[in-house]
Amino acid sequence: MKTQAEKSQAFVELHRRGNCFVIPNPWDAGSAKLLQHLGFAALAGSSAGFAFSKAKTDPTIAVRDMLPHLAEVAAATDLPLSADLQSGFGASADDAARTIIEAAATGIVGGSIEDATGDPHDPLFDIGLAADRIRAAAEAARALDVKFMLTARAENFLVGRPDLDDTIRRLQAYQEAGADVLFAPGLRAPQDIAAVVRAVDRPVNVMMGMAGMRFTVAELAQLGVTRVSVGASLARAAYGALVRGAREILEQGTFAYADDALSGADLNRIFAPD
Repeated sequence: MKTQAEKSQAFVELHRRGNCFVIPNPWDAGSAKLLQHLGFAALAGSSAGFAFSKAKTDPTIAVRDMLPHLAEVAAATDLPLSADLQSGFGASADDAARTIIEAAATGIVGGSIEDATGDPHDPLFDIGLAADRIRAAAEAARALDVKFMLTARAENFLVGRPDLDDTIRRLQAYQEAGADVLFAPGLRAPQDIAAVVRAVDRPVNVMMGMAGMRFTVAELAQLGVTRVSVGASLARAAYGALVRGAREILEQGTFAYADDALSGADLNRIFAPD
């Protein structure tokens, strides 16, 4: 099993200028192991996908739930793992810093902090406080023994505030605060993605897996994107297959869904101890 330092070095290298890679989002140790087996170079957590696996909603996941989960997934794979750390599990800069320190202790080598408050009436932190939170997280990351890639997320497009100018202002502020990667989930238009890439000098993450988005990795690379994640879409696709199979049984009394299932032999081979 690779050390955290070795995983960190590999993760930093993936973010080199001119590279574009896909970082899929497992939701448990098994899906992480499968994605490694398929040949991906790094993984990103999904707090929503993890929440669904616990029959919970994303906002109800607490840090006490997340940390053991991250440790389990990180231990299951040799790939670098970056975590979805929500809004830092608290509103203050100290909360963000503490979350980075506690998360890094699980063996992960990166993580994201978002600027969403969770309050539908005031969905985004003030840009000054949001930048302070990223600054504190970046300082905590720099104090670690390994390089921890901090991703700062501007949530405008996910919280019903699709203001590209404000999104760019926020990402630029987070860049100045010390973020290593910048991310505005929910961007759909190629011109918006290109505008974000031009406005910053850090690697940009774009999220795919949303209905109606049909960009290829090659097209995103042409726009200057460095990292492509898929959020909870793989988890939702897996649950979609489960629901379709279960409905087939209930409504038709047939079992054709099993034709597309992975075999037990294949799964046992993939999950066998090294």
